[in-house]
Amino acid sequence: MSEEQGKAPVTSEFSLHLDDVQMDAVRASGSGGQNVNKVSTAVHLRFDITRARLPQRVREKLLRSRDSRISDDGVLVLKAQRYRTQGKNREDAIQRLVDLLREASFVAKTRRATRPTRASKERRLKRKDINSKNKALRKKPNVD
Repeated sequence: MSEEQGKAPVTSEFSLHLDDVQMDAVRASGSGGQNVNKVSTAVHLRFDITRARLPQRVREKLLRSRDSRISDDGVLVLKAQRYRTQGKNREDAIQRLVDLLREASFVAKTRRATRPTRASKERRLKRKDINSKNKALRKKPNVD
């Protein structure tokens, strides 16, 4: 991440502008004793998808997603509290946001319909013939 330039690269097409991100330090929840109760090391990251500088298809895909972290107003809220220091939690929150944006920017290849080759059909039929003969051998002999 190149925070010095105010951008974090997401894909070769676009970067995350860090001034589109709002971060607040809050107290972490869970175990940790006195450190958790006194020090605001957790980070709440807020990212307004509707106002951010994103490609249109990425913005639409994020807003269409059923992610519970995205509010009705289009604001994504991430809470990072994995680490004991605020700096590491900031980096973690930004990295999680970049990963989410990278996932939303992925475009799956369209599937082209193909047909099986003649040789593959023949192999399949030959295998079926062998299987049916093996199963026929398992039957009791027919006594007439």
